[in-house]
Amino acid sequence: MLNRIKKINLGNWIFIGMFLGVIVGLFLNLFVDNHFIIDIVLMDNVFYLGGNIFIRLMKMLVVPLVFCSLVVSVSSLSDIREIFTIGGRSIILYLITALIGILIAFAISMVFKPGVGVNFTAITQTSNVTLNQTMTDLVLDIIPENPLNALASTEMLPVIIVGVIMGFILFKLSNETPTLNNFFKELNEIMIVMTGIILKIAPFGVFCLMARTFGTLGLGGMSHLIGYMNCVVFALLIQLFVVYPIILVIFTKVNPLRFYKKFVSVMFFAFSTLSSNATIPLNMHKLEDMGVSNVISSFTVPLGATINKNGTIIMQSVATMFAAQYCGMDLGTSAILTVVFTLILASSSTPSVPFSGLATLTLVFTSVGIPLEMIGLLVGIDHILDTFRTAVNITGDAICTIVVAFKNKSFDMDVFNNKKKPDKSIPDMK
Repeated sequence: MLNRIKKINLGNWIFIGMFLGVIVGLFLNLFVDNHFIIDIVLMDNVFYLGGNIFIRLMKMLVVPLVFCSLVVSVSSLSDIREIFTIGGRSIILYLITALIGILIAFAISMVFKPGVGVNFTAITQTSNVTLNQTMTDLVLDIIPENPLNALASTEMLPVIIVGVIMGFILFKLSNETPTLNNFFKELNEIMIVMTGIILKIAPFGVFCLMARTFGTLGLGGMSHLIGYMNCVVFALLIQLFVVYPIILVIFTKVNPLRFYKKFVSVMFFAFSTLSSNATIPLNMHKLEDMGVSNVISSFTVPLGATINKNGTIIMQSVATMFAAQYCGMDLGTSAILTVVFTLILASSSTPSVPFSGLATLTLVFTSVGIPLEMIGLLVGIDHILDTFRTAVNITGDAICTIVVAFKNKSFDMDVFNNKKKPDKSIPDMK
């Protein structure tokens, strides 16, 4: 019995932790009435502490892991022009998948009309989450005034810029700076091993996060917006299980079923943590396990976690149509084009705060004259939808990474098809 338990791999343990967390959370919410035990002891202390310790440990890894990986990868390139090819292909793929997601969300909203016939007696809630950012601010924010501050603030685009520049300099001065090159290579190995150690507690962290989510919200807090939720989830599922597999088949001829079988543990992890950034180490680890070169994944995964937010864009598209229908507004062609442009612009500047998808939604609503008070109706259920859209976000990052790696001849199909073992830097975690 003990030997069988030891043979369970990390992905299955994450699934077990998630499943048990949902069951325990719903049981406490539905059948236990003791306020002190549920709210004070478990929700606000045990589950909150266990879940957030794990998330903080994962976020602690993100900047040093991404930065060191980028520096080592760029400095090791045989041709520095490869980085522009990789970046260009990644951005184009992210843009294409975002546009497809918007079209799917608009089509579903127009067919099912979730905002038509929904009767709220009053808009009693308002959101105080705002974002005032111009295109100029967005471009300037990418370039850090202080490289150390960029590393400390965990804003991924500046970290990527600094990492690429540092890698480029080491590439140019490889003969003059062997000590510094070796330092970053050794530091990168340390971060990889540290990632493997921290990932071993992932099942417990996922259990705490899911138990607290379902123990606090239950299933009743979202019934009045069930039509809106159904449309968002339906659009997300189409993007996840129709659009992404088609992209894989067209560009790489990779078996989508095999991909999802290998990647499902990362999806569960993202579903539980609600953080694309916290998922970066596990995402990179899993892609390496599938045969993707670390040179590619160390660049495209952090970039995708920053600018590729297909799940968030889909939610915002449905939310815009829902709010317009509720307010009796008929969005014309020009208004819809404005929404599309604003969604793509806003998605790349979504902040790492609670209700982050709702934060940038204020830009979209303002652009077409939808009352911002409508956002208050969506706040209560956003946490549930955030779980689904985070899973879609990180899966999109992985799909685009595989496509870019395949096009750059940095994807080992034999490893993906289990014909040979990957040359892994991270030890297998059983």
